[in-house]
Amino acid sequence: MSVKDRYEEAKEKYRKIGVDTDAALEALDRIPISMHCWQGDDVNGFDNPGEISGGILATGSYPGRARNPKELMDDMDMALSLIPGTHRINIHASYAIFDEGEKADRDQLEPKHFKPWIKFAKERNLGIDFNPTLFNHSKAAQATLSSNDEEIRNFWIRHCICCIKIAEYFANELGKPCCLNIWIPDGLKDIPADRTSPRKRLKDSLDRIISVPYDKSKIYVSLESKVFGIGIESYTVGSHEFYMNYAAENNLLCLLDSGHYHPTEKISDKISSMLLFNDKLALHISRAVRWDSDHVVLFDDETKEIAEEIIRNGPERVFLALDFFDASINRVAAWVVGMRNMQKALLYALLEPHGTLAELQDRRHFTELMVLREELKLYPFGDVYNYYCMQKGVPVGEEWFKAVKRYEQDCLCKRV
Repeated sequence: MSVKDRYEEAKEKYRKIGVDTDAALEALDRIPISMHCWQGDDVNGFDNPGEISGGILATGSYPGRARNPKELMDDMDMALSLIPGTHRINIHASYAIFDEGEKADRDQLEPKHFKPWIKFAKERNLGIDFNPTLFNHSKAAQATLSSNDEEIRNFWIRHCICCIKIAEYFANELGKPCCLNIWIPDGLKDIPADRTSPRKRLKDSLDRIISVPYDKSKIYVSLESKVFGIGIESYTVGSHEFYMNYAAENNLLCLLDSGHYHPTEKISDKISSMLLFNDKLALHISRAVRWDSDHVVLFDDETKEIAEEIIRNGPERVFLALDFFDASINRVAAWVVGMRNMQKALLYALLEPHGTLAELQDRRHFTELMVLREELKLYPFGDVYNYYCMQKGVPVGEEWFKAVKRYEQDCLCKRV
């Protein structure tokens, strides 16, 4: 039976429970996912390559890591060719591209250092999201925006201000909004004697950063919290409570990362609460194995629940990005698996009869609700996703992996 025939059968099955599969695919096609560049080179970047810092660790030594801008863009191109739909890319400031003989420290970065990324995005109709890079630098060894060394703190304030200007450049050039996300690795390994002073300094730093005029209709500044990191196990300056309150007070976005909370916390449960009090929200989706290990996103229960909350609350209100880096497997395959799994989760949510399920909950018909939700797990949503892939001209099912294996043999294995 052909992919089209299987889709028609699935379409009829979903129609009987009040779900329009054509409408679901149209809706899915309007949801861009931001693909993070740092999966391709293990978070090394171009401005200060070497051992990464800030509690970040990419484990493994699979052959083929991108070593320069061309290789990274080639790898991203390969991945995007196997992912249906039109998406966004997410880059860090450390991926600035300098002309030969040129160098600029992070507090001196300019839009011109990202022109190749603009060219890359324009040719592929991609949006760009952006991140100041407050790690992998000698001035980030102890603390950044919360540092008690004013010279260091001012350096990172200037860096973030540079990044706002670069983000505005992206938005103006591409005609698409840019989410500018700030994350810092500041904290302490052991029990702090003073939790308040570093947070006061962080607050002052952020005040000075966002006081710079920028177009808030094009640039959405978000703040990313963390529960703890390697080397800062006892105290993280940029905690969830700090950023949630600061964002609310200053009309900024909170960014929830699915690996940045205690192991029993789920960001799927936080989304509805955040969107009751905020117009928009930013998300980083990864997979935490016991904690923030940034494993490749799977089509698992939490990913599906995150997608359900995105769909129920309005995908246009969410800046959706992935954030994982696994150096133990083929890096291009990791991108494709993660992106396609996020799409599958969104489609799975779009194919649920939300009105029926909500009504059963409201009427407290919990037995019927459980029965229907369990039966839906066996509905042929995979046939719908395969049809979407066929429509978009990308390989159906596991066929895409053949292209990755060829690319590995022809290109990745030759990098030494």
